[in-house]
Amino acid sequence: MKEAVDPQFWSGKKVFLTGHTGFKGGWLTVWLHSMGAKVSGYALFPNTKPNLYEEARVSGLCDHSFIGDIRDLLTLRQAMNQVAPDIVIHMAAQPLVRYSYENPVETYETNVMGTVHLLEAVRTCPSVRAVVIVTTDKCYENKEWVWGYRENEPMGGHDPYSNSKGCAELITAAYRQSFFSEVNYSSHRVAMASARAGNVIGGGDWSTDRLIPDAIAAFEKKVPLLIRNPLAIRPWQHVLEPLSGYLVLAQSLYEQGVAFNGAWNFGPQDGDARTVQEVITLFIAQWNQRMGEVASWQQDHQFQPHEAHLLKLDCSKAGQYLHWKAKWSLEAAVDAIVQWHQAFQRKEDLQVLMHEQIKMYCAS
Repeated sequence: MKEAVDPQFWSGKKVFLTGHTGFKGGWLTVWLHSMGAKVSGYALFPNTKPNLYEEARVSGLCDHSFIGDIRDLLTLRQAMNQVAPDIVIHMAAQPLVRYSYENPVETYETNVMGTVHLLEAVRTCPSVRAVVIVTTDKCYENKEWVWGYRENEPMGGHDPYSNSKGCAELITAAYRQSFFSEVNYSSHRVAMASARAGNVIGGGDWSTDRLIPDAIAAFEKKVPLLIRNPLAIRPWQHVLEPLSGYLVLAQSLYEQGVAFNGAWNFGPQDGDARTVQEVITLFIAQWNQRMGEVASWQQDHQFQPHEAHLLKLDCSKAGQYLHWKAKWSLEAAVDAIVQWHQAFQRKEDLQVLMHEQIKMYCAS
């Protein structure tokens, strides 16, 4: 069987990527460019300083880097039609649970209407052949059970972020059935799928209210990390894991069409659905060893908004039909993250390091 992510397939392909200025989008841009794809990005400018987009010089890897709002349909449509892409990958989002409690309207406008706008732009862009809409594992109606959620489980979401992503899944299904149906595939030629990933970690993430970025920020200030829910269980995975899934899924949609329509989970092996406490203990051990420091954590006992306690994904479908599976253990992922931030502190070339880590991942 050929390598899951096929560089020959991506060479020369025109890709329209929303969210290219973000953490996951920056990594995907680097990977796509390394395979010879012609990447055009559309996103807001990063809202953190530092950020991966600038530190890894991501804009220089794009044929076009449109700084625009996914809520602006006219500008989005013009950008997509200017590029005339073969493949569209939609990653632009308001991605934070706690932020969504403070800014629910912005969250719904971005994650719900942003998805509508993206799909409307696809409708008026005849070059598009494959579309991947990236949502989240939090789109499921979480019953706090020990089994992994399958793609046919009900959508839900207690908080505005999770709920908005459930809505994005429903929107994707509605557009697929209404405008890109399987029975009319010969006329529209668009294959469309959604992708749901677990808790993504990796070098270059400076978002607030995420475990690893919060840990790094605390350790650099020489203070203990405050953890809200140390016993909460999440499906942790290095950023390259779901990105490889999105790439394999896009390949299959482009080459084989509507047979790969629908929703797909991309999560870690079951043993890497671990507690926050386990993850941070592992991270601290690696951090102290590489950095020569004595980092620590303690529980934050202040009142916190609701967050799910237990969440796992069943990725059998991706394994069976896409021949995709997670490659890196949590230990390998954590080591790669600490290595990345050590390189950042030493002012090394981060784009070069990212290429090295992508090659290492593909070879594993």
